[in-house]
Amino acid sequence: MGLLESARKAIGLGSAKKIEEPKLKTPKKTAKEIATEKGEPWVSIVGFEVDPENTGNGAFELDWNEHFVKQLWKAGYKDDNENDMVDRWFQDVCRNVVLETYEKEEAMVTRNDLGNGKAEYK
Repeated sequence: MGLLESARKAIGLGSAKKIEEPKLKTPKKTAKEIATEKGEPWVSIVGFEVDPENTGNGAFELDWNEHFVKQLWKAGYKDDNENDMVDRWFQDVCRNVVLETYEKEEAMVTRNDLGNGKAEYK
């Protein structure tokens, strides 16, 4: 190979190069798609907003599949509107979290540190 031929190949003027077509990547399935294909209930929090004027107020945005709606229906959350059904379920979950926290706080009226990592609650 001569000097001129080497230079032409180095700058891409030599023999034609085979250009490979980019392989199309199959998009990964979402957790919702996987659960739906398996026939499993699925629900997730996909968004959250906080009122900047009152940070104690906010809203959650949920996403779910039809299997989750069926599960709620079987559990007694019967409603013609699935948004209302999921909303009632989520309110119940939130209410239970608050009640559980309240009960734990009420159960621990006083804490007495006994030392060595031990404590007594009255």
